[in-house]
Amino acid sequence: MTYDLAIIGGGPAGYTAAERAAQGGLNVVLFEKKALGGVCLNEGCIPTKTLLYSAKLYQQALSGAKYGIAAEHVAFDYAKICARKTKVVRKLAAGIRAKLQQVTVVQGEASVKNADEIVEIDCGGQLYEAERLLICSGSETALPPIKGIELGHFWTSREALQATEVPESIAIVGGGVIGMEFAGLFSAFGSKVTIVEMASEILPGIDAEIAALLRAEYEKRGVAFHLGARVLELQPQMVKFADENGENELAAQQILLCVGRRPNVQNLGLEPLCLEHFRNGLKVDEQMRTSHPRIYAAGDVTGFSMLAHTAVREAEVAVNHILGIPDAMTYDAVPGVVYTNPEVAGVGVTEAALQSAGAVYSVKKLPMTYSGRFVAENEGGNGLCKLIFDAENRLKGAHLIGNPASELVATAALAIEQKLTVDVLAKLIFPHPSVGEILKETLLS
Repeated sequence: MTYDLAIIGGGPAGYTAAERAAQGGLNVVLFEKKALGGVCLNEGCIPTKTLLYSAKLYQQALSGAKYGIAAEHVAFDYAKICARKTKVVRKLAAGIRAKLQQVTVVQGEASVKNADEIVEIDCGGQLYEAERLLICSGSETALPPIKGIELGHFWTSREALQATEVPESIAIVGGGVIGMEFAGLFSAFGSKVTIVEMASEILPGIDAEIAALLRAEYEKRGVAFHLGARVLELQPQMVKFADENGENELAAQQILLCVGRRPNVQNLGLEPLCLEHFRNGLKVDEQMRTSHPRIYAAGDVTGFSMLAHTAVREAEVAVNHILGIPDAMTYDAVPGVVYTNPEVAGVGVTEAALQSAGAVYSVKKLPMTYSGRFVAENEGGNGLCKLIFDAENRLKGAHLIGNPASELVATAALAIEQKLTVDVLAKLIFPHPSVGEILKETLLS
């Protein structure tokens, strides 16, 4: 039997593509070597957010007095918290399986054997044929060439999520999104957290002003930061690093490595195909086609935007092209969220990028306290909403810190995608009271 579409990888890109393609009438086979849902569901987005929600509830219980709520003997059971995380993952995994009832799902590691007139894929010694192939093989934790790393005296995000106890102290190498989310998690439950980051500020790529506000908030909570620090060596319960003050040693019960991810392009049988590469991933065009006419790619494997929601959209574009539906991938309005407490979210360009390009732009910003609901629900919090406009007064960037920034940023993303101006945005009616009103308050300020 020859399938219309074969998909390697069952993460957000893979399962989305499989579902959409099957709905479009295609005969689809999906290969997944581990578990449906990929890294996002099984050891990334969902488990971390489940744990972080428990951390948020615990912190709210501890600080209830300022809201007039008294609670005695507040405690947490981390093993139960982790058990709930597992339950949530299993429930969502079952949901994905239900969506793929019209798809042939094959458990095992797949590799391409031929892609001349037809795509031939081997999985467990059985050969499958397909008219087209969509590669959604995802990414894996990047391990930098640090002395001592080969000894394995550290956690990656996978081991951190598998842990059922909170370490007394933890050194996090990397102050990006993953590092800061774990810093929020473990510090909320009482760990002494120290972050070692090579860049001059945490959250590289995020608006620098917003990143600095988050760092200041976490410093108030006891999280320590070493910025502009290069890790020299990892030892059991010890990180050696160098910064402007020279060489230093940082002792901690546990070390967590959060230094990024790299596309999974190995062991797929792709070498003979000589596909073009980009950032260690597979180069694609705006329809998600690789340099081979029968092969598409979507998700982290492209090396462009390693976000689950980006992967979903890329998968939709790829399937639409296969189905003959006009579509094209754009990256101008891809939101990014850091699920710390307070949340950080951004979409579009940053001031730093515009300054580097020598572009003409304007900025409007207001504290989140200009929203009545934010004040009602975030006692003592300030936050910031920052909007960036181009010379034609169109929204080009939006950057926020404060809860619930993750729910507000989609409105800004839509405005950027549709190239809306201040005049058009000002006519939008927001419900009152809502934290979302801060967007309108800011653009009219």
